[in-house]
Amino acid sequence: MSAADMARLCGLAPETGANMIRRWEVSGPSKQVAEQLRVLAMASDRHPILDNFDIFDRHDVPETERPARRQAFRELMRDEVRRRLG
Repeated sequence: MSAADMARLCGLAPETGANMIRRWEVSGPSKQVAEQLRVLAMASDRHPILDNFDIFDRHDVPETERPARRQAFRELMRDEVRRRLG
């Protein structure tokens, strides 16, 4: 993802986005931007959200449906990222 894409995802102006992202490497993002980045992370297959908070491995979710529900959850997160990117 480019710095411009990250800036757009976080609601930053494209011309200041790269500089702002570099500053975050030192100070960290604002609370609002941290929330945006959390959504982006959950859309990634590498994020351990389902390992840490797995709502699909419960007794009321049949084992045969769990993989499809996990995939549907990730796809919802990806759709949200796409919506925010516009």
